[in-house]
Amino acid sequence: MTQIIECPPGERKPSTVVDLGAVKARQQLMWASGDFAVIGTTLQIVGETLCEAAELQSGARVLDVACGNGNAALAAARRWCRVTGLDYVPELLQRAGERARAEGLSLELALGDAEQLPFEDGSFDAALSTFGVMFAPDQERAARELLRVVRAGGTIALANWTPAGFIGQMLATVGRLVPPPAGVASPVYWGDDTRIEQLFAGARSIRTAKRDFVFRYESAAHFIDIFRRFYGPTFKAFGALEADGQARLASDLSELSGRFNRSASSFVVPAEYLEVVIER
Repeated sequence: MTQIIECPPGERKPSTVVDLGAVKARQQLMWASGDFAVIGTTLQIVGETLCEAAELQSGARVLDVACGNGNAALAAARRWCRVTGLDYVPELLQRAGERARAEGLSLELALGDAEQLPFEDGSFDAALSTFGVMFAPDQERAARELLRVVRAGGTIALANWTPAGFIGQMLATVGRLVPPPAGVASPVYWGDDTRIEQLFAGARSIRTAKRDFVFRYESAAHFIDIFRRFYGPTFKAFGALEADGQARLASDLSELSGRFNRSASSFVVPAEYLEVVIER
């Protein structure tokens, strides 16, 4: 699949024809590398907070798109919703299933693509995504799919890293040494109010709020080591670099961590994200 990607307002780069299918295939391999579940479980509080923001009702049909190892899906299941978690990485779905069984929660799992959801129109009362759908290379198509599978009057709730926040800046730092695919809009545009309004134009209402998730590790070196071994984007970036480049990336990430760290004795770094609640 190829598409002409238009940059969001404020960007003055020419449109580029991109093979989005190839980009997606590389992304799928990236997220299957390392072991995102090691990091994903630390983000559980975001799924809980998002479910509260979405005001999920017991019995509601809920879809967690790009569910990873199941944070938002499990949070919805704890609220007695009928939940389906979808992801295109089988290994992550397996982890979500293991967590559900360990907690005695009912959770359906589906292998699928956020840009081509395998569900009928209006199948769900709510759709969720925590730091997941934002990485879809075709942003417009992913947004249309969310709108399509949620019934009229239903809710779409998202948690997206912001460009200025710690993870947004970390992705930019990585991108300076290992550039992302040319012509593909940055995932952190989903953390921008204007971009959300563009993607979900026509929705009845859009409510946003800036929130922080606080990363807590023993030190900056500990954080970098964990993300180097388990977080797909940094796992692949370090693997693509020679020894000198790896040292440079580690140094740049250490410097970035120092700018955001609010602790003098350990690693306590607030990472800003945009909480989005859309009434369909």
